[in-house]
Amino acid sequence: MATETLLKTNKYSKYISYRKILYHRFFVGLLLFIVVSLVFTVLFNVYAGNSPRTEIYKAVNLDLVSLEVRKIKINSPYSEPRNTNCTYWSCFNVYKCGRGGHDKITIYIYPLKEYRTDDDRLISQLSREFYEILDTIRHSKYYTANPEEACLLVPSIDTLNQNTFSSEHVSQALYSLEHWNNGENHLIFNMLPGTAPNYETVVKLNTSKAIIAGSGFDTWTFRYGFDISLPLYSHIATGIDNTQPKQKNYLIISTQQNIPDDYLAELQNIASSSNDLLLLGKCKAESNRMDHTKRCEYTTGRVFNYPDILKEGLFCLVVRSARLTQSVLMDILASQCIPIIVADTIVLPFNSHVDWHRISLYIPEENIKNLLRIVHSVSKERRGELYWQLRWVYERYFASIKQITLTTLEIINEKVFPLAARMYEEWNMPEHLYGPVNPLFLPVTAPKSPGFTAVILTYDRVESLFILIRKLVKTPSLAKILVVWNNQKKAPPPSSEWPVINKPLKVIRTKENKLSNRFFPYDEIETECQLTIDDDIVMLTPDELEFGFDVWREFPDRIVGFPSRLHVWDNVTASWKYHSEWTNQISMVLTGAAFHHKIWSWYYTYKMPAEIRSWVDEYFNCEDIAMNFLVANITRKPPIKVTPRKKFKCPECTNTEMLSADARHMSQRSGCIDRFARIYGNMALKPVEFRADPLQYRENSGIPQLYPDIGAL
Repeated sequence: MATETLLKTNKYSKYISYRKILYHRFFVGLLLFIVVSLVFTVLFNVYAGNSPRTEIYKAVNLDLVSLEVRKIKINSPYSEPRNTNCTYWSCFNVYKCGRGGHDKITIYIYPLKEYRTDDDRLISQLSREFYEILDTIRHSKYYTANPEEACLLVPSIDTLNQNTFSSEHVSQALYSLEHWNNGENHLIFNMLPGTAPNYETVVKLNTSKAIIAGSGFDTWTFRYGFDISLPLYSHIATGIDNTQPKQKNYLIISTQQNIPDDYLAELQNIASSSNDLLLLGKCKAESNRMDHTKRCEYTTGRVFNYPDILKEGLFCLVVRSARLTQSVLMDILASQCIPIIVADTIVLPFNSHVDWHRISLYIPEENIKNLLRIVHSVSKERRGELYWQLRWVYERYFASIKQITLTTLEIINEKVFPLAARMYEEWNMPEHLYGPVNPLFLPVTAPKSPGFTAVILTYDRVESLFILIRKLVKTPSLAKILVVWNNQKKAPPPSSEWPVINKPLKVIRTKENKLSNRFFPYDEIETECQLTIDDDIVMLTPDELEFGFDVWREFPDRIVGFPSRLHVWDNVTASWKYHSEWTNQISMVLTGAAFHHKIWSWYYTYKMPAEIRSWVDEYFNCEDIAMNFLVANITRKPPIKVTPRKKFKCPECTNTEMLSADARHMSQRSGCIDRFARIYGNMALKPVEFRADPLQYRENSGIPQLYPDIGAL
């Protein structure tokens, strides 16, 4: 019995020992696996980060040598007919967009191929203009080589000229495209639609749901908000330079060769009775070959060189004919001759964004007989505006295939991402002619009820910050306090240590210590008015702040504040200088204590020249000067100084002026003014002898004072 017990004990002990060994091996193996996995992961990340990534999708090859041939069989299916009621809601899948960012579409180009019929005939010949369109897209910021992430897809089948391709076979080729899907999110280019004798105003092709960027649309065939109206490209226009004669010798010139007979008869009557219209047409030649470089006058037969004669006219006629869109329109624009458009149903190029009323005259077709009377009624000022804007519009949007393509893509991009769209003024009002446009359309006096948001830039001066907060909350119109904590090495105080106040307070921690952080357009700023103030400005009373806000309400597009400065010209150094002494004139209000509209923070961050913002961040100075330049350059108005602050004892009111006595510091501020003036191309700052004072604050007439605490320390 004892022997059996001993044997059982030995067996049990061996079992326990063996199990321990298994556990030990398991955990050792698991540990080794984890260690090896970590090492492998680290090595993979290191080498993967250093080695170039290979893309799965290669960029489209636009080399025209040895193209792949694809045969379109006679019984191949056709794409569906063009959907005449398409909108971005019914024919466009916006959910395919956004992979290139929240403000940029992505465009894929199908690989170049030779599409041939069964009997080996080309169904479409690649033109130089279409190749330039594809090449422009390929090198644009919108291009993607991955069709799966594309917002738009462009077939590499040339459909620019209706006369050079077979609509039947191209419709079959479109259907054969890998991602066609009834044309959804596809873009088709066309410049010459229709054929004789009907000359349709839209390309005769089964495009289904595809967007058509084309010329020649009329108001019946154009799908507003969906299609893009293009100019009819003119190779003649590209050869016209921008030189102009000293004076225009003719009031109106007509060089169009295909004017309908009824309109031509009206124009001949006008030309025969007045020298204000030079009516030119085809020249009679011995051979049947027409010379496109010559035009002859109907009445005398005089010969003129084309397109040189266009520069001699102040106005040039474009009349509706069998083909609605005329290439002469681009020739006219390139020659800086103001177009007179006589075509009731025409959809002008890029009409959704380019305001043609700024560069042309419209005359209804039935009023063509009153042509001279209408033109004579245009004032000299109006003629000047039309003339000076012509060349800018042409060079920016129409001067080349590249410009036409990029403008098309930009318009589509703005339709897909409307929040990223440029304003009307940016599309139509060149800054060199009109100056920057004030974006604020405000009432004469802004309402008081919303109040203002105080934005405090601070680093680590907690004591003065808390004193400032306690004073700010006593201002009746204060709506919210926003503390911009600019210290990345030190956390702001815990919430338990902050003053207990009756107004909302939010602390925002910045990622970098930059002075420009005070002007970032934070979402938390819900009021139109923003008080930008430093954490050491503790001497202002609530009445002074309230008075400053009331003054801003009367000047809501300007900077309104307390400490002021002036720029002066130094004849010795031939440069601008920063002047900080007390004078009657001011041209800057320092933003260490100033009210301004919150839109200027957005302009400072996103619209101000990047070179200025980089300079401010690099040298940690002059952000207040930069803001004054920005606002004055756009509004062309000076700032407003409030209250005669002789007792204003802050150290020059900005963190950057604590050492204002330092000559090097003042020299740097002068350098900022001189540099910013060069960047803007002019001295944007406007000097003024004006300040806003509360007239009752020292009166003893017995009338209750509106701002009794102004001037008290």
